[in-house]
Amino acid sequence: MRDHPHDEDTSQREVWTGRATNRVQWLLALVGAACMALGIELAVDSAWTSGVAPLVMSVVGCIAAGLLVLFGTLAFVHVDLKLDKECVEVRCGHMGVPRRRIPLTQVVGAEFVAHVTPCNWGGWGYRWRPEKGTAVVVRRGEGLVLSLGDGHTFTVTVDNAESAVLAIRDRLRSVAPGSAR
Repeated sequence: MRDHPHDEDTSQREVWTGRATNRVQWLLALVGAACMALGIELAVDSAWTSGVAPLVMSVVGCIAAGLLVLFGTLAFVHVDLKLDKECVEVRCGHMGVPRRRIPLTQVVGAEFVAHVTPCNWGGWGYRWRPEKGTAVVVRRGEGLVLSLGDGHTFTVTVDNAESAVLAIRDRLRSVAPGSAR
């Protein structure tokens, strides 16, 4: 039997990992797959007598729209956050793209945000707003905001964001000893 210390301070772990998932994105991915299936069905079993041009435009349009929706949504089904001794890394979707790696030397602070919504950022996904900074928003709920040395911010929705903030602050103290954050 292995010993699992339940009272271990999560900020002292070697690598902190977190994740946020949005199951609604799977429904949107199904819509994209349906658009692609419609385009393929039109191409294979077409009885259009009005000409080739409308058929080609319909097939290409359905397949292109389906691919955009399918891959655009699958990229943001979930987000993974990894904090190690050197950086904070954020990866989206199953392929880990888009990805952002922020060295801890560029982070000046971290804050917990109890309620991040896609409406605040203009939707799901990788977002940028001049007055707010950059964000990866895959669902509504808790998140963290990193203050960067260049004056920008980076927001991520992640489960157990409060623990992530404590771990980041702990790492920042060890990166720059003597600095108060």
